[in-house]
Amino acid sequence: MSDPQLRAAVAGSPITHSRSPLLHSTAYALLEAPIEYGRVEADAADAPALARRLRAEPGWLGLSATMPLKAALLSEMDEVTPTARLLGAMNTVVVSRASGAVRLTGHNTDVEGIVLSLRAAGGLDPARAALVLGGGGTAAAALAALAQLGFDSATVAVRSPQRAAGLAGLGEALGLDVDVTSLTSVTRLAPPGAVVSALPPRAADASASDVAHLAAPGVPLLDVAYDPWPSALAARWQAAGGRAVHGLAMLVYQAVAQIELFTGDARAREDFVVGALCDAADITPAGSPR
Repeated sequence: MSDPQLRAAVAGSPITHSRSPLLHSTAYALLEAPIEYGRVEADAADAPALARRLRAEPGWLGLSATMPLKAALLSEMDEVTPTARLLGAMNTVVVSRASGAVRLTGHNTDVEGIVLSLRAAGGLDPARAALVLGGGGTAAAALAALAQLGFDSATVAVRSPQRAAGLAGLGEALGLDVDVTSLTSVTRLAPPGAVVSALPPRAADASASDVAHLAAPGVPLLDVAYDPWPSALAARWQAAGGRAVHGLAMLVYQAVAQIELFTGDARAREDFVVGALCDAADITPAGSPR
């Protein structure tokens, strides 16, 4: 009997327009890894059945989990990395097999995606507080990334500060002094050393001018909402002298980490792979559009 087809997929809902299949397939071709990468439409209620499918069907290497599965899949894992557990969110399932047993491990590569995209953009100033827009799971990943990048403090700006109060506690666990405030009060802040907008597409439009008021020359703003691009926020930040970082940069760099996890091939992080994925996404490694 021939070996089962090795496969992975992006899972979530809606999933039709995901860029992940293009990025992963590009990397597997370069690495000569015979892995088929597709899409699985699934919502939070499908998480138990999806986990059973990964255990039962041969050939699965893993999943790229997007909304609304990032929290829903946690309880289906045999093991969760400390970062994913701390953040209460994962975006990667790794399927491993040993002695006939199947184990599912949950990882969060969003943190690394933010770290690498901001580091590649340059202009970070950890001596200043960072600014994070939004209070959801990606905002939590942004705080973890900023802590890894050497920041000591960050402000989280949201519409309803009381709903994001838990991020202050997360900051304490990360060694990061986190202040939660309202989006309407960002003009009172000092210029930040980096900005991450974790808001959905167009949700930052109304605050774009206020945030751009804080721009310092060359300081990066990563807007994870990459469609449309440039967003109003990115355009205003760039016009004010800051550096706008395309949200697809985060997608590329978190995919690189997933690809290494799925293949076990450290070459996934090398320039020839990263460059090819950036070309596929029509961005530069520093997060500028081509």
